[in-house]
Amino acid sequence: MTNNPNQHQVKAKKHLGQHFLNDESVAQKIADSLTLQGYKNILEIGPGMGVLTKYLLKKEVTTYVIEIDSESVEYLKANYLNLAPRIIEKDFLKYDLNAFFKQENFAIIGNFPYNISSQIVFKALEMRNQIPEFSGMFQKEVALRICSNKGSKVYGILSVLVQAFYKAEYLFTVPPNVFNPPPKVDSGVLRLIRKTDYSLPCDEKLFFKTVKTAFQQRRKTIRNSLKTFNLSDNLKANSIFDKRPEQLSVQEFIELTQWIENEI
Repeated sequence: MTNNPNQHQVKAKKHLGQHFLNDESVAQKIADSLTLQGYKNILEIGPGMGVLTKYLLKKEVTTYVIEIDSESVEYLKANYLNLAPRIIEKDFLKYDLNAFFKQENFAIIGNFPYNISSQIVFKALEMRNQIPEFSGMFQKEVALRICSNKGSKVYGILSVLVQAFYKAEYLFTVPPNVFNPPPKVDSGVLRLIRKTDYSLPCDEKLFFKTVKTAFQQRRKTIRNSLKTFNLSDNLKANSIFDKRPEQLSVQEFIELTQWIENEI
């Protein structure tokens, strides 16, 4: 483990969920997880003091960073002079990224704050037309959930919605002791690569609604969890309605949405 000699210069803030990575080899592995295919820009979310950023800046793409913490922004401006014009001092969840990227493609990467990591994924899904690749570090439990398959106890909303558009791959686990301050749980790094054909053969808004409604009562059968859709008895006679949501593959959720769409 190589410690960043300037680690003390920015204090980790609990309300921002900051845990600064201080292992250079892990930072390099995360940076190298990107394939650099299909885009010329990278956006790092929450760079902190740039332990990951410095490896991204060596890539033959243009690196941007978005950081809400003003202390971290000042540190980056002082230590990464060439990066300064591409530091976006905004909240990723609230900022319209097209102000910077217009309609260009970009990859997302980062050591994501645990408290907003799922929201980051949902926003990335909204912008999937521009995001061919997404790589980064989550709480291990969340990373495993995103990459899990049907039948798993952790398979859920994130799993289905992400895997409808991306190939999800769990890459490696990161222990707490490589962070300052160390979190109380392990972290996991994953990579999402957008599918060649990522348009769904059903109404996408209805697909999102069907998946979310089904998993809100995950212990019930699809017949019971989708009661609010007021579907016909004829449709509900299909054997898929006897299953619980975690038993349905992404493809089965697409087919279920098509049937609901036809009935509506």
